[in-house]
Amino acid sequence: MTTTTLAVLVPLLPFLGAAAGLLLGRTAPGFVRPLAVLPTLAALALAAIVAVRQGGDAAIDSVTELTPTGSVPVELALHIDGFAALVAVLVTFVATCVQIYSTGYLRDDPRYPSYAALVSLFTSAMLLVVYSGDLIVLLVGWEVMGICSYFLVGHYWETPEARAASMKAFLVTKLGDVPFLIGLFALATDAGSFRVTKILSTVASGGLHHPTLIALLLLAGVAGKSAQFPLHTWLPDAMAGPTPVSALIHAATMVAAGVYFVARLLPVFEASSAAMVVLAAMAAVTMAGSGLAALAQDDIKRVLAYSTIGQLGYMTGALAVGDRGAAVFHLLSHGAFKALLFLAAGVIIHASGTNSLAAMSRMGNLRARVPDAFWTMTVALLALAAIPPFSGFFSKESVLGAAEHAATEHTSHIPGAAGWIVLVAGLLTALLTAAYATRLWLLAFHGKGVDAPDHGRQPVAMNAVLWVLAVPSLALGGLAYRVLPDWFDGRDLTPTLTTSVLGTGVALVGGIVTYGAWRHTTALAARTPMGAVAAHPEGDAGLVEAEAIASHTAAYGDVASAPDPADPGRLLLGPLHRHAATGFHLDAVYAALFVRPVLAAASLVRFLDREVVDTYVRGAGTLPRLAGAAVRRAQTGNLQTYVSALLAGTVVLTVAVLLVATGA
Repeated sequence: MTTTTLAVLVPLLPFLGAAAGLLLGRTAPGFVRPLAVLPTLAALALAAIVAVRQGGDAAIDSVTELTPTGSVPVELALHIDGFAALVAVLVTFVATCVQIYSTGYLRDDPRYPSYAALVSLFTSAMLLVVYSGDLIVLLVGWEVMGICSYFLVGHYWETPEARAASMKAFLVTKLGDVPFLIGLFALATDAGSFRVTKILSTVASGGLHHPTLIALLLLAGVAGKSAQFPLHTWLPDAMAGPTPVSALIHAATMVAAGVYFVARLLPVFEASSAAMVVLAAMAAVTMAGSGLAALAQDDIKRVLAYSTIGQLGYMTGALAVGDRGAAVFHLLSHGAFKALLFLAAGVIIHASGTNSLAAMSRMGNLRARVPDAFWTMTVALLALAAIPPFSGFFSKESVLGAAEHAATEHTSHIPGAAGWIVLVAGLLTALLTAAYATRLWLLAFHGKGVDAPDHGRQPVAMNAVLWVLAVPSLALGGLAYRVLPDWFDGRDLTPTLTTSVLGTGVALVGGIVTYGAWRHTTALAARTPMGAVAAHPEGDAGLVEAEAIASHTAAYGDVASAPDPADPGRLLLGPLHRHAATGFHLDAVYAALFVRPVLAAASLVRFLDREVVDTYVRGAGTLPRLAGAAVRRAQTGNLQTYVSALLAGTVVLTVAVLLVATGA
């Protein structure tokens, strides 16, 4: 087969698997798991073949016009460069791991067939975004992902948290998609085409008439989809969905789509210095704010959610300094270790019966209950904290190196201010990342108290996936910067000495300070014991998670909701802890600025509709009814009355005619 044919099959196979899974979910449930895993696994193999054939050389382009649409045609086009080839491998690899993991995690869930089909459709939509060479076709995949996230986040729809989170994710991302759609049409109008290659040619020749406006409109959609400030608030709440869904959204789909979109069309954004500064400021606020918020979270999945927001900030920061190679490098590295972190967290939630780090810190022997999750999560946290030689070190330092270069070596299209903003925020975030990674590891695996409940070993599929993901978390970074430079525009990805020393130094400081704070708070907590922890009843992992999401108190009583005196985050953040735990009250701000005014306007419209419009409608109905009642009273059935009325009417009409005639 040709490379183009193989590339078409990559998004098509998961789509066909989703359709078949939905059709056969009830009639032939035995086929559901094979239809979930095998098409995605086949897509992974084909994506790897496409990447090998592409080899980082010239992009593979193929186009077929779907239908004439006027001056700006919509075309079914492929544009596969080195970035697209590698990102497609990442998407299919993580999706395959998630599907295999889910066969064990949701083995007793009655809604598993629809869940597996939606995961496959989610994967297919992301692959369409990755390979598409036409922005309208890309938009189709972009919007399908939003719909899939709505259903998957709301998988446990019995809980109010899941229902609210799915609605919030859908509305916030759609809020960003409105200006994004306007920006796409404005870009196509200036370029005369939706084709990526033609748009990039137009930019290179200086043909964009409104580069700043277009870039800012597109950034609104990117901020919503990739959970960047100020449209990031939906992502922590999306943790109400199943853990495998969180892994898929955070590691390879949805949030990665925005970063990938900017990387693909980076020259469009570079055409406006103002847009690059805005992108850098957005990345800086996102990185620093999410790091502080993660340090204050009690829910293990919310810690990882804010971690994802911060790491996406690193990627957008790399794009803000014009280095899409560093951005995509960190996207690939982050995809591996973040998927591992979420899937390991799912094992821990199953073993402990709660999402709460405070409850876990009061359990003894938890790491002995889940040895696979303990060791693999340790690897992933070291990669997250950018400790050498783990993969996160190489990719994160490439971002910091790009920021240093932009700050010190001024170029025509990258403002020096953008470089300094990203560099300073990146170093601060490296400190915070190491701090909250260390805090999570200490609270989850070094608790003291009654032994954690023993639910037995997790399914083999779940543990096997953890070790598979541990390999790229450990080795991908060192491999990529030596072997894959051709896929990254030929850029040198070797970390610079200055940023390596600074980045690693602040990370070590963050980890050591957090460990010291934990030792101090643990000693204080030992003097004020909080009581024993009740064991959670044994059950399926997904159902345990749903119950834990609904209420920690159901499993642990007042202990789970009590402040953890051994939490080093409280000591490190001090008075800032209360604000960071709520995400700096952004949800309250949005409620005051948008939600309450909209609800008030809706109440006013309802009042006007009920009291004004309905009054006229009721009046319009009352008048004919009264007239009908009057006429009905006149219908006596007496013939003499009718003849008398007829004669009287005739006399009246005759007199009227005579009067008119006389007047004339």
